[in-house]
Amino acid sequence: MSSNEAIVIERTYPVTMNRVWNAITHPDEMKLWYFDLPDFKPEPGVEFQFMGGPSDERQYKHICKIIEVITGKKIAYSWRYEGYAGKTLVTFELFDEGTQTRLKLTHAGLETFPSDNPDLAKENFAEGWTMIIGTSLKEYLEKPVL
Repeated sequence: MSSNEAIVIERTYPVTMNRVWNAITHPDEMKLWYFDLPDFKPEPGVEFQFMGGPSDERQYKHICKIIEVITGKKIAYSWRYEGYAGKTLVTFELFDEGTQTRLKLTHAGLETFPSDNPDLAKENFAEGWTMIIGTSLKEYLEKPVL
C-alpha cells in the first residue's frame, strides 16, 4: 500500500440504495453504526465535528465539511484534526446492483497527516474503515426493520 494511495473499500449490502443513503446521511441513523453527528446535514458547506480516537485517553477532534452531495448517490467531506496538519477527503458512493447496493468508500490525502503520529497512520484508517463499513454498517443495514 503506497503512502500516497487512497484507501478504497467496497462492500455490497442486500438493501436498496435509498436504505443505504439514509443510513449514511441521517444523523439519527448514523449514530447507530458510525458516530453521533447532531450537526450533520447532507448539504455542501455544512460543517460537523466529533471526538474519536484509539482510547479514552487519546481522543482527537475531527473537523469535517461537506464538499459535494449527489442525493442518493454520493457524499464527500473533508476530514482533518484540530491542532494537526493535514486535510483529507472521505467519499461515499452508491451503486445500484439490482436488489443490492454497492458502497464504495474512498479516503484520500492521508499522506498529508503528520507521519510522526502513529495514531494517524494509514494502516489505522484502513483498519477502522474496514470495521465501520464491513461490520458496523453491514450489521446495521441487515438488521430486520421493526
